[in-house]
Amino acid sequence: MQFRIAAYGEVRDENGRLLLTRRSRAGREAAPWHLPGGVIDHGEPPASAAQRLVAEHTGLEVAVAQPLEAVAVARRGTHTNAIIYRAVARGGLGAADGEAVEWVDPAKAAQEAHSPFVSACLGLADDRLAGRVDKTPTELRPTPPAKAKKGRRRRGQRFGAYGVVADAAGRILLARIADGYPGAGTWHLPGGGVDFGESPRAAVFREIYEETGQDAGVGALLNVTSFRHRRAIGPEGYPLDWHGVRAIYSATVADPSAAQVVEAAGGSTSDSRWFEAGALADLPLSAAVEDALQVVDLAKLAAAPRRAA
Repeated sequence: MQFRIAAYGEVRDENGRLLLTRRSRAGREAAPWHLPGGVIDHGEPPASAAQRLVAEHTGLEVAVAQPLEAVAVARRGTHTNAIIYRAVARGGLGAADGEAVEWVDPAKAAQEAHSPFVSACLGLADDRLAGRVDKTPTELRPTPPAKAKKGRRRRGQRFGAYGVVADAAGRILLARIADGYPGAGTWHLPGGGVDFGESPRAAVFREIYEETGQDAGVGALLNVTSFRHRRAIGPEGYPLDWHGVRAIYSATVADPSAAQVVEAAGGSTSDSRWFEAGALADLPLSAAVEDALQVVDLAKLAAAPRRAA
């Protein structure tokens, strides 16, 4: 199995039309509409990739704003996790080799052949979009690559989904990273890698349950962060150029219980607990928690409506 990470731009004009592309097919049936974007480069921040790829596919310069959603497509042994960003056009359309670029009315795009990422923008149900919710997954997760040849450093890439989880009292739910894992001993957001054939939303729902024993309602996508460790240490002690991307969601637990780790022994989580918001300043926190708390209002999070995973 192969895992990839992609970034796309949702660009709309003043009339609500969507900027789409499709390959030119002389004398043949029209190709499907596509959202401008594609696979990100190793180590590239997804928002920067979206800006670059929209320009490459449409000739249009854009300013990339907040992430709108993270979705996934799994087919032919390849699982692609994709972040869709809101993007604002700067100037008019340019030229894109081999592609037709048009502003397309959403109703027209929905009626004609289009990619699953266009469906995600239009809010359409699409069986091509991954959406499995499974607390006991049978599919493998992405793993670091095997040791590289002497003098070379292998590259590894991982997409994870995490939750800033609160209850009605405004407490926040955290999981402690187990010994032997990067960040051991720090308190982290519940979450982890997205499995093959699983959506990011399903992944964060599953991971919250596995690491804390709580059934959470998954809410809005709050942020997408990325990091690169050029000299990370792989599972067998060899150097690894590691690139991680995190989709961070709001989540709430309507009927909280004492947190407990329910995943199999030997996993990456050694403990989980509810904390009062004021207690977080005294905890050793992971970088993911520090980043998330800069954009989250816990009081609003606790009162936010929930969405199904």
